[in-house]
Amino acid sequence: MPNITLPDGTVKTFDQPLSVLEVAASIGSGLKKATLAGEVNGELVDASHIITQDASLAIITGKDAQALEVIRHSTAHLLAQATQQLYPDAQVTIGPVIDKGFYYDFAYKDGFSEQDLAKIEKKMNAIVKQNLPIERIEMSRNDAIALFKSKGEDYKAEIITSIPEGEVLSLYKQGDFIDLCRGPHVPSTSKLKAFKLMSLAGAYWRGDSNNEMLQRVYGTAWENKADLEDYLHKLEEAQKRDHRKIGKTQNLFHTQEEAPGMVFWHPKGWTLYQIIEQHMRQVFTDNDYLEVNTPQVIDRKLWEKSGHWDKFGDAMFTTSSENRDYAIKPMNCPAHIQIYNQGLKSYRDLPMRLAEFGSCHRNEPSGTLHGIMRVRNFVQDDGHIFCTAEQIQSEVSNFIDLTFSVYEHFGFDNVDIKLSTRPENRVGSDAVWDKAEAALAEALDAKGIDWELQEGEGAFYGPKIEFVLKDCLDREWQCGTLQVDFSMPERLDAQYIAEDGSKQTPVMLHRAIVGSLERFVGILIEHYEGAFPSWLAPIQAVILNISEKQGDFVADIEQKLKKQGLRVISDLRNEKIGFKIREHSMQRYPYILVVGGREMENGEVAVRKRGGEDLGSMSVEAFVELINQE
Repeated sequence: MPNITLPDGTVKTFDQPLSVLEVAASIGSGLKKATLAGEVNGELVDASHIITQDASLAIITGKDAQALEVIRHSTAHLLAQATQQLYPDAQVTIGPVIDKGFYYDFAYKDGFSEQDLAKIEKKMNAIVKQNLPIERIEMSRNDAIALFKSKGEDYKAEIITSIPEGEVLSLYKQGDFIDLCRGPHVPSTSKLKAFKLMSLAGAYWRGDSNNEMLQRVYGTAWENKADLEDYLHKLEEAQKRDHRKIGKTQNLFHTQEEAPGMVFWHPKGWTLYQIIEQHMRQVFTDNDYLEVNTPQVIDRKLWEKSGHWDKFGDAMFTTSSENRDYAIKPMNCPAHIQIYNQGLKSYRDLPMRLAEFGSCHRNEPSGTLHGIMRVRNFVQDDGHIFCTAEQIQSEVSNFIDLTFSVYEHFGFDNVDIKLSTRPENRVGSDAVWDKAEAALAEALDAKGIDWELQEGEGAFYGPKIEFVLKDCLDREWQCGTLQVDFSMPERLDAQYIAEDGSKQTPVMLHRAIVGSLERFVGILIEHYEGAFPSWLAPIQAVILNISEKQGDFVADIEQKLKKQGLRVISDLRNEKIGFKIREHSMQRYPYILVVGGREMENGEVAVRKRGGEDLGSMSVEAFVELINQE
């Protein structure tokens, strides 16, 4: 007689074991129809899963966050089934769920084309209409190997061979198709209502370039057609907003093969970069940070002592001179401790907040480089706070408030918080990690902030709070970080004199708000689609003359506006005014100022706002006030 506790606290008692789906049916036919899976005692299971004893149960429908994982697992199998029905010689390998979708790797000597994707998708829809039940089957390892070998599925048999002997495996069957999978899956193919195959790619078997090349089919799947259409629309918008495309159109920056992962900033792009840097510099000043600058190249011995050489060495660029090994710094923290260590510190000197726009280099794999979003040379708005253990909570609290205010200023008001804990590859004792993780969790809880736990995702020297921005397309960008570090200050001999006269090791808080300035510029370009707010725009206004008669007047206005601190340019070309307006509208400047005979006579400018709104004529002083108000 299992007693089943539902999420609202209701307890239902049954006379015999029953499935998740049967529990749903006992609540209502509507819930039974909507059931995709269940969560029994926190574990995601099939709707057919039998509950034999007392348990907590959440019935998963399309409204639940867990539903997408189940839907995408099931759609990957649907893809494999449809593919094998159309191309019987194609062998299946692996088909996992990924962010926003799934993929499946196939061994198929003839290869697939883009036209084949349409055929496969059509077949998938046909299988959905068949409403095939999806059945979970348990099988011994050896029986599963024999089954897949009999079907000519050598890759699948190889996967199972690598599983320890004696383990019972789960397989899922729908119609004539059967595949190895942990599950769970939806009850039938009719539950898969919204999917699309997106693209093809090559992939080596087991990710090893020495193995055979397979063909990977990418797809996406959603709970309903509306969510699918919304996702596809956002993809289309993301392509329009690609920072590399806008960077070229607006002449902001470029990258080239001779300097992989490094940015060539053009004048307008560098202006945008400097606006961000100078804004953050003022934020540092207003919040009692002391700006410093440290060397680019530092002896290997310091990186060994800090732990970076052992834990981070593969990502470091190195060089040598006069029989000494050096690293080009991948981060600033060990150098900041060297500044802290100059001169004896007292508890009265703490907290000490050091900041640096430090240029760092990391040897990222070439395949991961992406415009200015993922580079090898970047500058962070980096900072380190040296404090006592008693000061951790107030410093963390103040930093959280500061970070949210900066994001709001840049136009981001949707921010998720994640707490990343100890990774497997780390320095420091478990006791130290316990203390550091507890400090961050306590600070977040004290502010009443909802946060997500990311186990094992911390830095090698300490746990961290991650600030994840959501842009206008709901894409997530991890920018800010705050890390509590009890280990590195001790490794690098940082000390202070405590109130009782003893020597103590300070706590070090590693912190950044926008993170990599290069990446943040890329995020802003895509978020605003190059149409920056006036305070952030590299060029705030362009002044156009209608005829040569206004040339001197336009030049005079340009100088007046520049003296007021505005970023303006003029276009005195002998072109039709309509042509010049259209051309400069493509650059998405906040304002276009037009000067004709009447404007020159009245000492005014005709103001057009981005998007074509006509604000009429106004004096130069009135326009300056308009910009300043923005």
